[in-house]
Amino acid sequence: MTTTSTRTGRRWGRFALHYVEMVIAMFAGMFALDLLESAAGLSLSYGREPELAYLVMAFNMSVGMAVWMRIRGHGWAATSEMCAAMFVPVVPLFPLLWLGVIDGGGLMMAAHVAMFPLMLAAMVRRLDEYAGCAH
Repeated sequence: MTTTSTRTGRRWGRFALHYVEMVIAMFAGMFALDLLESAAGLSLSYGREPELAYLVMAFNMSVGMAVWMRIRGHGWAATSEMCAAMFVPVVPLFPLLWLGVIDGGGLMMAAHVAMFPLMLAAMVRRLDEYAGCAH
């Protein structure tokens, strides 16, 4: 393997590692804050309050990612973009929910499917930050 291909492999390895870290941090935030909410007696239903339930879940996932990104030395702009990927999917989905085209379960499914490529897009936008150096 040449030096250039080794360097390229390391860059993409760092990029992939960061993506995996973001997914883990996202789920950690979601589960940890959901446990705290449940312990405090706060419980939202995707069937009764799908909009609020989704926004709280997106916030919880964003907290986990933001904390980990800041620990890893990422700036606020990159952190905000990554967190936005949790909220952006509902822009077209809430009107579909309100029109009865989808229900709360459909909202959750479509939003979760969309957030992963949106996270990837946010990372590609700042490729040098995510692949260029180890934080």
